[in-house]
Amino acid sequence: MGHSSVTPDAGLVERGRGRVAWIRSRMAMLATMREEFRRTRPFAGRRIGMSLHIEPKTAVLLEVLAEGGAEIVGTGNHGSTQDDVVAFLQSQGIGVFGSRADTLADHHANLARVLDAKPDMLLDNGADLAAGIVERGLAASILGGTEETTSGGDRLRGALAGKVPFPSIVINDSPLKAIGENKHAVGQSVVESFMRITNLMIPGRRFCVIGYGWCGRGIAQYLRALGGRVAIVEVDEIKALEAALDGYRVAPLGDLAPWAQVFITATGRAGVLPAEAIAAMAEGAVLANSGHFPWEIDTEGLQAMTVGVSELDGTLRRVDLANGRHVILVAEGRMFNLAGSEPKGNSIESMDIGFMLQALSLERVVKGNGLAAGAQPVPDDINRRIARLMMATMGAAA
Repeated sequence: MGHSSVTPDAGLVERGRGRVAWIRSRMAMLATMREEFRRTRPFAGRRIGMSLHIEPKTAVLLEVLAEGGAEIVGTGNHGSTQDDVVAFLQSQGIGVFGSRADTLADHHANLARVLDAKPDMLLDNGADLAAGIVERGLAASILGGTEETTSGGDRLRGALAGKVPFPSIVINDSPLKAIGENKHAVGQSVVESFMRITNLMIPGRRFCVIGYGWCGRGIAQYLRALGGRVAIVEVDEIKALEAALDGYRVAPLGDLAPWAQVFITATGRAGVLPAEAIAAMAEGAVLANSGHFPWEIDTEGLQAMTVGVSELDGTLRRVDLANGRHVILVAEGRMFNLAGSEPKGNSIESMDIGFMLQALSLERVVKGNGLAAGAQPVPDDINRRIARLMMATMGAAA
């Protein structure tokens, strides 16, 4: 596992320090939380096992939790870890590891290393740590934790249902995350990433957004605002109606496959862009995924139809198909607003909201307050407290 750690050389540390300092200066709510946790020390004596995308905004959250007394042992997600941020955190004594060059096997080894440290709380993404705890028979040792994503919430309520005897607060269930992060921040960051990575024009280009949940809504909105022609694929009848009433073309994927020039998945579900749809696409169609797991695009099915592959610039891959056409795959099907070149991820302010939800939910787990076992939404009083704080931060009337 040759890429499981990063040597924190001085240049890397200083680059991370500067980037984190800029982000820290713009996350006003987490700054107040840092001061509060410094006084109250809610996590003293607690070891938090973490699996999150490691980028500068995540570093600020980890600093806040450490200020509250937490010992942190954690790793990033496959393909999105930013090495300078890892190096900076390590220089501050925060126990994170992993690198951008990690293979999938390295990533699984990193997750195992987190579990080997025997955390008693989880800060999870995609329910990877929760699944590992259950598999190892260690669930009784966990006080509780949080889950960041739609994919992880689905996993906790599906494959892991009844197997998790501790509370797991699903941050994605918060209306604040849905509106502030999933709709507006994902919408902004996906469109920004598409423009930066491909350098293609949005006005007049035909886009197919697969999924009209909060993320799909935001992506569609921001594409249309820049002049994109947007169609929606949605299997849920109510969401499909909402998309139609919002003025989008709504059609089955089979109808849209030959029409669209760019396909963006936003569902959290596996295989929503299958090989048969890819085979029907027009020459040069671009395939991109915004979901947590790299499984929304059927890359295995795509590989079976492939007769040639050309690496274009490290993030874009030309895939020549047996039918004589080619498609462009972005970031190997991984979450391209964090796995692409020079990734920025979601906006700073939106992650101030999202990571406040994390910090206060983890504090609630420590306090207990009658939380039930298993997946559950963020408590309403936490949502409302953060909404008031964010309105004040924005200078908006509450």
